[in-house]
Amino acid sequence: MAKILANDGISALGVKDLESYGYEVSTTNVAQEQLINHINENQIDVLLVRSATTVRKDLIDACSSLKIIGRGGVGMDNIDVDFARKRGLHVINTPAASSLSVAELVFAHLYGGVRYLFDSNRNMPLEGDTNFKALKKNYAGGSELRGKTMGIIGFGRIGQETAKIALGVGMNVIAHDPFIEKAALKIALGNDVTVDYIILMASFETVIKDADFISLHVPAQDKPVIGKKEFAKMKKGAGVINAARGGVIDEEALLDALDNGQLSFAGLDTFVNEPKPAMKVLMHPKVSLTPHIGAATKEAQDRISTELAQQIHAILG
Repeated sequence: MAKILANDGISALGVKDLESYGYEVSTTNVAQEQLINHINENQIDVLLVRSATTVRKDLIDACSSLKIIGRGGVGMDNIDVDFARKRGLHVINTPAASSLSVAELVFAHLYGGVRYLFDSNRNMPLEGDTNFKALKKNYAGGSELRGKTMGIIGFGRIGQETAKIALGVGMNVIAHDPFIEKAALKIALGNDVTVDYIILMASFETVIKDADFISLHVPAQDKPVIGKKEFAKMKKGAGVINAARGGVIDEEALLDALDNGQLSFAGLDTFVNEPKPAMKVLMHPKVSLTPHIGAATKEAQDRISTELAQQIHAILG
């Protein structure tokens, strides 16, 4: 019987699916520094992680029982993928399962940004009973999303789901992805009604200069995709959202752009120094914050778990 350790957790549905295939599943969270010993002592065949646990060369080399490393989600920058595969391990992930959840979080930040909800939710508990009229005046200058332009950098599955929502609420969409020329979207309107829509890729410069709001959907990078130069080219008062990976935005340049009024707000779900983001980012009054929860919906976790179970059984079954 194969043994599976879901070190960063897995949904109950995923446990049920794996056990139905005859595998032994543990959801014990083992500290990173104890993980090698735990895997070897328990002869773990499959290690499942999300973003919290790292699987580097030392662990891969030290754990001869491992056959599969699974990432519940898209990005695998916390796993030494090439090294693992050279050692004969299967490395799997679930690139499609969380796309909608991440896209919806982008719009949670976006709606919160244009109506100042991130700041209002901080100040209403403190001053709502004593300074109500002043707060009302402070937050009275919101804007609507309909008719605005959504710029999307990176047009894979998550970028496309973000575009579908944007189009559904009446926004214009411009997108840039160096690996594709166009994308065909099927937008669901409910009651089995769908609309087909083609988006042609624009240049990076066009997206930066013409978008009212920009959302990044790119993998981890060696250097920021957006920094001081790019912020300076954006529309005055634009908003930026990063639910991709920490480091794709230069956080120092971002705070400068917020301070000088070039940007109106930013929404961040990922940070340079996870799990210890910079305090000046966390405390900035124009930043909407979430702790890397893009894929953290019940529906997404069920899809992720089911897909992992199916892939594992296809390899081991």
